[in-house]
Amino acid sequence: MFEWSDLISLIVSAFVILPVVVFLRESGYLLGSMVFGVRNPRITLGSGPRLFKLGLFDVRRYYHLYSWFSYDDLKYKSRFAYVCLYAGPILINLMLAFTINTLLANGTIQWQQTFWDRLVFYSFYYALFDIVPMRMTNGKPNNGLIIYEMLRYGRRIDYNHEPFLASTTETEKHYLEEMEAYAENEERDPILKRKKQRRIKRAETMKRIGIPGHRAVAMRRTSSKAKQDSVEMGPPPSQAKPQEPDAMGPTSLQPKQQNSEEE
Repeated sequence: MFEWSDLISLIVSAFVILPVVVFLRESGYLLGSMVFGVRNPRITLGSGPRLFKLGLFDVRRYYHLYSWFSYDDLKYKSRFAYVCLYAGPILINLMLAFTINTLLANGTIQWQQTFWDRLVFYSFYYALFDIVPMRMTNGKPNNGLIIYEMLRYGRRIDYNHEPFLASTTETEKHYLEEMEAYAENEERDPILKRKKQRRIKRAETMKRIGIPGHRAVAMRRTSSKAKQDSVEMGPPPSQAKPQEPDAMGPTSLQPKQQNSEEE
């Protein structure tokens, strides 16, 4: 029977445990790529308009499960490098699950055991669906299938030629375009316009009372500042596509480059 205690557990699982597990999973890509000189890495937390950027972390307004890792290129490219890159999320989830499970079994953790049990469960859950080789609905392989194809064939062999991990430069470009369209729609829609006015008043109130973070809210009001952020992020447009494993080695999965390699 579903009771109020179950509702609280559901809310904690949905808004705390799952976002933490997803964040750690995306961090696995970062740890796996830093060894091989990753260029312009970024971990985006949430979706919607940007709240602030802190180093390689991009925090959005709607913080939930939708988080992802992006990068532009690797300095040292090899089959082993890409295997380590895609194995990072699997390893970090397994390490988290086994560590907490061991602490629970030894009695080291004796408070809030339900919380930790659920954290272990979801860590194993994400690791399982990363390990078992399968194709997703868009035709892309999961991490397990990419690792299998890299070890056996030395490249991805799926028909979807899009990069598995997003490019930071392209992601920023699309974000600015979306925010421009959102700003235009905000001026036309009376409901969105009232919401914008309330956000501006809230930012001004925060500024008057000196709460940290009001500048980050105010910075979102101008598209010029957003464009300045895109200039500050680093790589030129020539590095817009992340290099993906293909043709016995790391090259872009654009169809033209793939055809030239087959010749």
